[in-house]
Formats: sequence, C-alpha cells, structure tokens
Amino acid sequence: MQKVFQSFDPGFFDLIIADESHRSIYNVYGDIFHYFDCHQVGLTATPVDFVTRSTFRLFGCEGQLPTSNYDLEQAVQAGYLTPFEVYEHTTQFLRDGITLDGLSPQQIQELEDQGEDPAQYDFSSEQIDKVIYNKDTNRAILRNLMENGIKDATGQILGKSIIFARNHQHAMLMRQLFDEMYPQYAGKFCQVIDNYDPRAEQLIDDFKGEGTNNDLTIAISVDMLDTGIDIPEIVNLVFARPVKSPVKFWQMIGRGTRLCPDLFGLGQHKSVFRIFDHWGNFARFEMGYRPAEPTQGKPLAQQVFEERLNVAEIALQKSEIAAFDAVIDLVAQDINALPEESIAIREKWKEKRALSRPAVLRAFAPATVARLRQEIAPLMQWRNIRGFSDALALDLLIARMQIAVLRGSGEIADLKIELLDRLASLQMHLNPVREKAEVIKRVKSDAFWKDVTVADLEDARIQLREIMHHRAKGGSQGLPPKVVDITEDAGQMQFARRSASLKSVDMKAYQQIVEAELKKHFETNPVLKKIRAGEAVSDREIDSLVSLILTQHPDVRREHLEEFFSETAGPLYLAIRMIVGMDPEAVRDKFTAFVQKHPKLSAKQTRFLALLQNHIARYGTIEVERLYDDPFTVVDADGPDGVFEDEADLTDLINIVRSFGPTVGERPEDNPNERKS
Repeated sequence: MQKVFQSFDPGFFDLIIADESHRSIYNVYGDIFHYFDCHQVGLTATPVDFVTRSTFRLFGCEGQLPTSNYDLEQAVQAGYLTPFEVYEHTTQFLRDGITLDGLSPQQIQELEDQGEDPAQYDFSSEQIDKVIYNKDTNRAILRNLMENGIKDATGQILGKSIIFARNHQHAMLMRQLFDEMYPQYAGKFCQVIDNYDPRAEQLIDDFKGEGTNNDLTIAISVDMLDTGIDIPEIVNLVFARPVKSPVKFWQMIGRGTRLCPDLFGLGQHKSVFRIFDHWGNFARFEMGYRPAEPTQGKPLAQQVFEERLNVAEIALQKSEIAAFDAVIDLVAQDINALPEESIAIREKWKEKRALSRPAVLRAFAPATVARLRQEIAPLMQWRNIRGFSDALALDLLIARMQIAVLRGSGEIADLKIELLDRLASLQMHLNPVREKAEVIKRVKSDAFWKDVTVADLEDARIQLREIMHHRAKGGSQGLPPKVVDITEDAGQMQFARRSASLKSVDMKAYQQIVEAELKKHFETNPVLKKIRAGEAVSDREIDSLVSLILTQHPDVRREHLEEFFSETAGPLYLAIRMIVGMDPEAVRDKFTAFVQKHPKLSAKQTRFLALLQNHIARYGTIEVERLYDDPFTVVDADGPDGVFEDEADLTDLINIVRSFGPTVGERPEDNPNERKS
C-alpha cells in the first residue's frame, strides 16, 4: 500500500482499519492515513499516550479516552482471556546490587577464591545481569520456576514457560545454568530464542509444538517472544529483567492470557497462568510509575541540515566566503533531495522550490535563514537515508568540526578524538577501505591537525563518507562483562504472592483526567483550598468536587470515578490531597514548630527535614514506611533512624508525619475489624 496508495483517489476507500495501531504509523506509514479521506479505526491492546507520539490524538480521541474500550478485566470476566497470579521473588543482589559493604565474609571469600578483588565491587541493582552476571542469582530464578511453576497434566513436568531475559549473554548464561542444574532434560527442554540464532523461527515452531523438537518447554526470550506470539499452552512467565515501558509490560503479560481448552485433560481447561516477577515490575506500575516521556530527538538528516546552516552563518560572519559557498551548495543539495512525492513535502512544495533557488540561498537573508530552519529543516525527516546513516553521521561530525575551526574553539580537540575513534574502527582488510588508506593516514597525522581548515575537513569528508559503513559495528567492545559465582544468602531471599489487579493501563486515562481537572481549580475552588491547607472537609464538599469533574468531562462516567477514588488509600479527601498537593505554607508551619522545639538540629537533620517538607507539599501526605526509602535514604541509609538518634526526636517527627495523614478513627490501625481483615 505504501508504494501504490497515491494511485488511488483520496476518497476511494470508505474505511481504513489499522491493527496494532500503536506501532509505526506515525512516520513510516503516516502518509497513508493523512492521504485518504475516510473513516479510520485504530485497534490496539496498548495505546501510546506520549505527547509526542499519541495514538489517541492520531485517531481523534479527546482526553485519552478510546472510542470503545474492552479491557483485560472485562475479557477475563466474559471468559475470553485467562487471568494471572503473580509470585514476587527477589534476592539480596537483585534488590541491593553487589557491593563490598553488603557482602558477608563467606561471600567475600568466594570472590577472592575466584581471583576477584571484593574491594572493587560497587555494582548497583540496575547493573545486575547487565554489567555483572552472578550465576547463583540466576540459579535462584530458575529454581523458583522449576519448583513453583504450573506443571502439565501429570503434575510432574513444567508447563510451557517463557523467561524474559535482559540480553543475549544473560539468556545464554541461564541456558547453560539450566543444563547444569537439570541434566536429565538433555539440553532440549530449555532453549534461547533471540535474533542471534539463525534457527530462531524453527525454534519458535518447536515451542509451538509444530516443529521437530517437541521437548522444548522453556523458551528464554530476548525481545522475540515479548509481543505478537500466540501460544495458548503458555502457563508460566518469568520476568528475569526490569521493564520500564507500560506498553511493553502489558504486551509481555498478554503472552499468557490465551485460553487453552483441555490443557490438563478432558474438561480441565487452562484457568490461570502464573507470573514470576523478580524485578518488582508489578510494584513499579501499581505505584503509578510512568516512564519519562521519550525526548523526540531530531532526525539525523535534520541535524545535518541545521548544522550546515550554522556553518554558513558563521562563515559569513567571519568573511570566509569560500567556506560559505561550499556549504551553501550542500544546503541546496539537501533541499533538492527532499522527495516531492511525499505528502508532507508536497504540502510545502512552493516553499521548497522558492528556498532552493541558488540566488535566494546565496543572498542568505535573515528571513530566508528563519524560513529554512522553521519550514525546511523539519521536512528532512522524510528523506530516505537507509544505507547512508553512517555517511550522514560523518557529515554531522564534520559540520561541527568546521564550526569549531571557524570559531577558533577548543572543542575541536574533543571532536578530533571522536573522528579518530571512528577511523580506528574501519575494517582495513576490506578493499574499499584499503583504497582510502592514504586519506585515512593523512587525517590521522599530526600535520593534518596542526593548521586544519574548513576546506581540509570538507575534503576529508568527501573522501571518507563512502566507506564509513565499513566500520566494525560497536567499535571497540572493551572488556566483557564479569561473570562471578557468589552464593546468594537464602535468608535474604524474599517471596510474596501479589494479588494483582487485572485492570488494563487504559484506566490510567480516567486517573489523568481527574488529576488534570483538579489541578486546574486548586487555586480557586474553596474545597480544594481547604484540602490543600489541611483543613477538614465534609462529604457534601467532596461530592461537589466529583460533580465538578463530571460537569467538565461528560464522557467520564461516575462509576469510573468512584472506582478510581475507591482504589486510593485512606479517606477521599486525602486521596484528593495526594493529587493536588498541600499548601507549602501550611506544611512549613508544622515543621517550624518542630524546629523550635529542637533548636540544635544538625546539618544532616536539616537536610532530611527539607526533603520531607518538599515531599509533603508536593504529594499532600506520606506514610511513615516511605521514610525508609529513596530519596530519604540518600541522607542516611537507615532513613530517619540514622538521622535522629534521639528516640524522643524521632517520635516527635513521626507524629508530625502522621498529622498529614488520616485523622484518628480513619486509619486501619484505629479499627480492630479493618486491622484484622
């Protein structure tokens, strides 16, 4: 369709349906959706709502509310999908990393026996199975699956399972450890399926039961089985890696939701699948985690174009006319390379042709430069640079070097190092590279850099850009990650069974509407002002806030709001205060009383109080248990216990913290029946 859609009339179709519409319909296939004038329906299990890449906006859905929503919970209740249960299992190293301070004498001895220096160990939890691999940590993950995973009809053999690994090396290590731990399965039971293996498609067929290896039961996946694979027999999913994208997280969970009749015998259907979460992924998302919105980096061709405009401006300022003329020719080539058959370019064809005229470019009037930046530069994203990205990356680097030369900037030294690193990674055994040996040798020489000019750099760029794709990918690989074998402390292992909500991420849309609407009124609405000031409010006043949201957003149903509010801890006014925050003055008043009572506070204690005060002003409340987590543990690893050694001081502080929470009688601990439940 991408190749032929313009041969159709824009009104030819009455309806376009885009399945998996969270994927690349923004750039690559966006022209199709902009070209046709008809009804368009987008289908997706995981809509993306980033501002820069919004599926909702693309299909005209206001307020991040889908036209029609059928979530996971509804599908489970209707019997179309399988629910899940979550088993959380973490070890000392998965939680805390591997650091000298955290190692026991026995663990230190194990490292020394392996020829390692424990004093050099300072690996965070994020670096586990990424920078350093500990065999016993992964043995614990495999044991947990084999001992606690759902078994087949015999109750003897593990059911089909996917282990989501961090990367290829991690996956291969887990496969090796599995074969060592369970040699009775003869190496066919557990296989790695990733892009490194040319047999990946065959292995997927084997895993589905359609290939020659019917023994394949555990698939260790690196991206290949995360989405789009439909294998109803899957009953166990193992998150042996952290996941930061909610879209990908729910896609991965979807691998286990397929129904499978008679899986455990006639009439014994698959009724649940089991998730083993070793990285706290469920806790992360249930606490409202949202990844940072991806910064929309400028396309490479646009960066090159804009940098060349910078070269032209500076060359003109410095009266370097030869340099200006050379770069203006390149700017003209960039503009002429824009594909006029693309809809985005066609809409700007007048501007493109007017601004590409040699006379206009050479005049380089300020108004022309502004239009080039505002109107032409963004169009560079539509150039097809496939196969030329390495050459364009060199163009960008050379343009920056030319700017440094024109300005006489010391930045040229750092850019020189970057260029020499790229040249060092060229594969000299290849004939096209060898033919440029003299050029490479000259650019590497000290003589080239002694009085390097813009023209010298341009000549080097022209001769080198055609061979830059012959660089060894990844350049120097450096030292390989460490693989060690430190026995995990069994006493430090933590197991928990989480009662996971089956709500899909679409429910977040309602939460965002509530938050946005309340924040619009917290400076003017008298009820919100009372809540922010920490004053008592009546049920009637709370009802007025709910009515306010319903009035402004008629698409939101009252039952959704009640459901959202009911899931927040504590009374409703406290849930609202957690959204709109608390008046900093009201917070400061309570802490001022504490400071006056304890006038001899240390710098460490003052810093802790400032963190706490800012947190409460932003979030309206805080639970005492949170004082023992980041960011408060940055001040002292033991949290408030390490900051306030005097028990009386600590008691006074906790009383202040509790004063921002529910009043007496509203807390579960004040109600024996609730505490029991």
